[in-house]
Amino acid sequence: MSHEETIPDPTPVLDLVEGFRRSKVLFAAVELGVFDTLQGGGAVLGDLASRLQCQPDSLERLLDACVQFQLLSKVEGVYANTPVSTTYLCQSSPRRVTGYVRYSNAALWKLWGSLENAVREGTHRWPEVYGWDGPIFGAFFQTEESKREFLWGMHGYGVISSPAVVSAFDLSRFRCLVDLGGATGHLATAACERYPGMSAVVFDLPEVCPLAREIVGQTKVADRVSIVAGNFFEDVLPAGDLFALGRIVHDWNAEKIVRLLQRVYDRLESGGGILIAEKLLWDDKTGPRWAQLQSLNMLVCTEGKERSLPEYTDVLTRAGFVNVQGARTDSPLDAVLAIKP
Repeated sequence: MSHEETIPDPTPVLDLVEGFRRSKVLFAAVELGVFDTLQGGGAVLGDLASRLQCQPDSLERLLDACVQFQLLSKVEGVYANTPVSTTYLCQSSPRRVTGYVRYSNAALWKLWGSLENAVREGTHRWPEVYGWDGPIFGAFFQTEESKREFLWGMHGYGVISSPAVVSAFDLSRFRCLVDLGGATGHLATAACERYPGMSAVVFDLPEVCPLAREIVGQTKVADRVSIVAGNFFEDVLPAGDLFALGRIVHDWNAEKIVRLLQRVYDRLESGGGILIAEKLLWDDKTGPRWAQLQSLNMLVCTEGKERSLPEYTDVLTRAGFVNVQGARTDSPLDAVLAIKP
């Protein structure tokens, strides 16, 4: 190498080497109960070590890393939650994403450890990592506690994303939204809150419905949102003029998705619409990063992937829809709208 040759900045490589360590700091702090323990007020290291049953020196390292990541503050030796951790990382918060954090730590962490084999074989890693090959989402609902925790994690993401999704297009002409796989009803309630003339139906598996009723019942629009149990691949779909699929399409391969979209198409009257909430890849798929990493996440744990707007246009037009539009948001999810002619 000549002395005139410029040596590239190694920062992109070094940052990626460190990336998994940052994630694990968050995962461990949530799992150990750091943020819940501090919810009642600040505490010094010795008190926290005793309450969390951790060795003080090692706990101090974790806590100080959380300070660096702005998840905790530290003033004169007293640790306290920051507003972001109080809002998103404490069990008592309705906006918490701890369910998804715990799921990422307990399940996705190990599945991502086999990313190389997922890329080689093009299949999810549940059998390899866990020796389990049943219906994918059955893994989330093996116990009542794990089911609630996973659904609360999805709810936390939904509370962040759904208001942006239902605002991405003017949906005021629609009267009844049917949210397929609507989980805790965050999209349905966001739509009803934005559009006073709209009612909604949350359609999801029977084991999901009790928590959906519990959460929807606490909203200002509970009287306009109903909860119906069913399987959207098999059962008769509720009637509505706008169907929504939020974080559903990315779970399945194109053949299953077209089959589901055709079921929606057949249920709609002319002029009815379908709203898809997923993060859109750029047309050349070189970004954005959130969508790329989520697409790899789908590789290790489902049959699906993230898609670009042209790819959504393809599956929607195959099902019969027209006027496909995409809208990017600043939230974890974008929006795609299409119409039945």
